[in-house]
Amino acid sequence: MKSTRRRHDPEFKAKIALEALRGIRTIQEIAREHDLHPVQVSDWKKQLQGSAGLIFSGPKVVGTEDQSERERVQLHSKIGELAVHVDFLKKKCKQLGLSTE
Repeated sequence: MKSTRRRHDPEFKAKIALEALRGIRTIQEIAREHDLHPVQVSDWKKQLQGSAGLIFSGPKVVGTEDQSERERVQLHSKIGELAVHVDFLKKKCKQLGLSTE
């Protein structure tokens, strides 16, 4: 019988990683209690340790997705505007008998 792959939400992963980081119980005990593989718990712990510095990096991290989305929309708008200009100029060059190459 095929077993389905479980997906854990970020809050659960953080809770388990923090518990492992505290070191009160062994990784084996934590994994057994939550029905996880010990390697998975160790991986989540390493990920938490590796990205812990981002928490204190300030407002640069917060809102970067919104800023990226706004920038993407502006760039797409600019591309559309430039495409209209190019089409207009090609049309005028053709009317004047000039090469567009």
